[in-house]
Amino acid sequence: MVSAQEALKTLHEGNNRYVSGVSNSNTKTSYAQRRALAAAQEPFAIILGCSDSEAPAEIILDQGIGDLFVIRVAGNIVASSQIDSVEFATEKFGTRLVVVMGHSKCGVVLATLEELRHEPKEKSQNLCSIIDRIRPSIEMLPGAELGDYSDSFVQQAVRANICASVNHLQQRSEVLEQLIKKDGLIIVGAEYSLETGVVDFFDNVP
Repeated sequence: MVSAQEALKTLHEGNNRYVSGVSNSNTKTSYAQRRALAAAQEPFAIILGCSDSEAPAEIILDQGIGDLFVIRVAGNIVASSQIDSVEFATEKFGTRLVVVMGHSKCGVVLATLEELRHEPKEKSQNLCSIIDRIRPSIEMLPGAELGDYSDSFVQQAVRANICASVNHLQQRSEVLEQLIKKDGLIIVGAEYSLETGVVDFFDNVP
């Protein structure tokens, strides 16, 4: 089993390759590789990321088929289905690193800011449910009530939402809580920059 620290190092190295334009990953798999993956997979990291098309985890972290267990949802929010998916991967595959990866200029975060600015566009009930999950972490930020959202504030909002999702995974699952305490599971936040390609892993890893 790959430790969380080893997995995080591998992701750092992969993102560095992506930013440098030198990729190790090969999307072309042989028949033998496909058969091996069909028999058993061993993803070394779980990525809970945003659904936006600009942020495909396997590409920006330069990993191949079978390396990552990826869960994608708009705004990288955590609801029961995301918790269930993370629990499944940690128990089924023994994966010990979970990365909640948001990205700059996240569309759902921007939609949440529109709501806070009292300039809401008409949205479906389902989209509103996502915004309602993001809103509390942003409302707590200094200056949120002013409605003057600079680029700097938008980044703060993106990062606050990522941290909220990390906290939800850590605190709302007895399975994950026990794995953190007793079996080396680490859950970390990260922000992907659409502009630079760099993934900034937050400094909360033991």
